[in-house]
Amino acid sequence: MRHVLYAGLMALLLTPAATNVGAQTAGTTTTIGVSVVELNDVINGWSVQRQLLGQSVYNDKDEKIGKIEDIILNKERSASYGIVSTGGFLGIGVHDVAIPAKQLELKNARLVLPGATKETLRSMPPFEYARR
Repeated sequence: MRHVLYAGLMALLLTPAATNVGAQTAGTTTTIGVSVVELNDVINGWSVQRQLLGQSVYNDKDEKIGKIEDIILNKERSASYGIVSTGGFLGIGVHDVAIPAKQLELKNARLVLPGATKETLRSMPPFEYARR
């Protein structure tokens, strides 16, 4: 009996009418959320949090030179800069720099910044978030 109840509940939840939540205001309908088909795209999509943030950055000599701390988006919502940190221990003495996203390459599942070293990153102007 439980299986039939669960199957019925899942069928109800997976119907198109149940997957889109509508909010009505004065004769208009706004769909909030994603459909089951769109959710599959989200699940199988690329996640900045999981696949970029905190990942090591290497140079073309396969030396670890830093890690990705943040991704800066431009007004068109595409990645424009990667914030790479180098040096430091437990957050003390860390030097963050902004690197144009087009300079970072993905090679063999690693982020590579060709021609860079820890010293070149440390010699760059530090990145600091604007105070608001």
